[in-house]
Amino acid sequence: MITPLYGQLSPLRIPTQIRRAAVSDSAAEAYLQAVETADGLQLEQDVANAINSFVVGCKSDGIWSAIKASCILAGARTLSGALVPLVGSAPTNSNFVSGDFDRKNGLKGNGSTKRLNSNYFFPTSNQNNAHAACFASEITGAAKFLLGDAATIGSSSLTNISVSFAASQSFSRLNCVQQTTATLAPTSGTFAVSRSAGPSFNFRRNGATQIVSVSSAAPLQVAMSFFSRTNSPASFFDGRLSFYSIGENLDLALLDTRVSNLMTALAAAIP
Repeated sequence: MITPLYGQLSPLRIPTQIRRAAVSDSAAEAYLQAVETADGLQLEQDVANAINSFVVGCKSDGIWSAIKASCILAGARTLSGALVPLVGSAPTNSNFVSGDFDRKNGLKGNGSTKRLNSNYFFPTSNQNNAHAACFASEITGAAKFLLGDAATIGSSSLTNISVSFAASQSFSRLNCVQQTTATLAPTSGTFAVSRSAGPSFNFRRNGATQIVSVSSAAPLQVAMSFFSRTNSPASFFDGRLSFYSIGENLDLALLDTRVSNLMTALAAAIP
């Protein structure tokens, strides 16, 4: 019997140029190699293709350069791989363990101690040029923060970037102290805020964008967190997040489409 070429090699040893014929973007390739180094195994070709399509699509849409810190918290084979940054610095993991990670759905919070510190600070010059976004693959609990910052633990008056929700409402801030309420029960998907001007910012959830008329304030010099508002005791989210990004103003609808398509493609590609 003739053994197929590379049929007896482990997945990690299949030459990259053969496996990656469909991966056209250098940034995607660099990310995939870093994830595979952290995982200790190669990713499936369809997973690689999905990530490549996401990066290429964001560049085509003109939103890639606005992303300054980002993680795809799904797709990788291990928690270590999931915390490899797509852009910017790696997040600091507080209390997530391997059992919290699902390749299709991302990281699962516990509502009390688990969060990611993005290690990203908005420049003070970006008061009117900022976005923060995440993809919630599972919404559970009530009155929880998907993302946020707080200069003093437990002090909502010193929070100026956040997205949170309760049973039938969603809340948002972006470089402002005032919290804005949208009376709409949250569903899984993209939650994001983006500001391009002083008088208002955009808030996207449930596949729609709301214009929020609140004047801007200087960004706090506190790193953005996900699964909580920094370390505020009552803010921890117990659902799942599978993506986040932070950076400059961008089109939230375009980002939502790219991230949603990525999650659909990863779910189809992963056994």
